[in-house]
Amino acid sequence: MDEALKIGREAGVRLVLSHHQGDGPENAGHVRWTLALIDEARRQQSVGLDVHPYTAAATMIHPDFVYDDSRTLVTSSLPHPGMAGRDLSDIAATWGTSERAAAEKLMPGGAIYFCQDEADVRAILAFPATMIGSDGLPGLGIPHPRLWGTFPRVLGRSVRELKLMSFESAVHKMTGLTAARFGLADRGLLKEGMAADIAVFDPAMVIDRASYEEPDAVSEGICHVLVNGEAVWLDGRPTGRRPGKPLRRGRRPGWGDEKEVWRSV
Repeated sequence: MDEALKIGREAGVRLVLSHHQGDGPENAGHVRWTLALIDEARRQQSVGLDVHPYTAAATMIHPDFVYDDSRTLVTSSLPHPGMAGRDLSDIAATWGTSERAAAEKLMPGGAIYFCQDEADVRAILAFPATMIGSDGLPGLGIPHPRLWGTFPRVLGRSVRELKLMSFESAVHKMTGLTAARFGLADRGLLKEGMAADIAVFDPAMVIDRASYEEPDAVSEGICHVLVNGEAVWLDGRPTGRRPGKPLRRGRRPGWGDEKEVWRSV
């Protein structure tokens, strides 16, 4: 973090710490100093961060990512495709080897690592400068439930149930804050002249249903979704329309502009 902050400061560029998380039991409670460090740095330079609302990370399978006493779920394996969907501990027991040795044998492939502290995740979600993203990638074996459930999970669990933030703050963290951070000129606000990317949800009902056992379960409480002004989800059903397009950086708001946006939350 010190190195990243130094580079951003000396280069005079906006910095995003992505994704901000502490993997492994030795890093539980890291937010006591990491969020304080980020908060202090934001007084001198432009710093943002992002997170998803889960305590499990997903990436390639590798022995170095396997933590003792933590669950690892294999999502894909090129040499052993039949092992996808099984816990690494079960595979290791079947093969009569250690989990790290089993992970090496499964490479290349992917895995979900249950390695983060719930209290840390909640603190990061509530931190004013935090953007919320899914980090979900389709088409790579068994997906992490974040691909389908991230945003309804924040609205239903983090806001309605846990009261970590207001609905307005959560929506801003998913839209306007991100658009400002990455310089997306016509996105992130409900305002005349902006692109009509709009999600209509029921605040009393919205919730994720995706799980590690059923990662593509459809969320509830999302009524309508418009992309570039066209309905892609209407009355709880897909329309088949695909009006989305790649977004290019349009403007480069300064640190002061972003700071005012954060203050408004």
